[in-house]
Amino acid sequence: MDNYLKQMLDCGRRIWASKGEDQEAAKKEFIECLKVLEGELGEKPYFGGECFGFLDIALILFSCRIYTYEKLSNFSTDEECPKLMEWVKRCKERESVPKALPDALKFYEIAMVVKKRFDLRSNSRIVN
Repeated sequence: MDNYLKQMLDCGRRIWASKGEDQEAAKKEFIECLKVLEGELGEKPYFGGECFGFLDIALILFSCRIYTYEKLSNFSTDEECPKLMEWVKRCKERESVPKALPDALKFYEIAMVVKKRFDLRSNSRIVN
């Protein structure tokens, strides 16, 4: 699972840091990762079955990033992986989960500030 999460984070980083064909390739890979998760979830309410467990805890922490990746690369996780997004909603109905997750819109806003600074630094290096 550790390697899988690293792969998802790498895809997200590439969506955030790239443009054009590179970003499109990262988006496709990210969606494939999400579809694998959706397949593992199957018809169960949680990854461990009927009970919210360790795997759910590990994966739900990633959910606050999805909105940012959707906005940056123009896709809808609700359309691509509806069962996975139902799982996200189900997890967020638990009292403890929303308290532990960063707000997705705030995460997006911060990511855009960092991206703008990163892009400016990258461009200034090219000019010099």
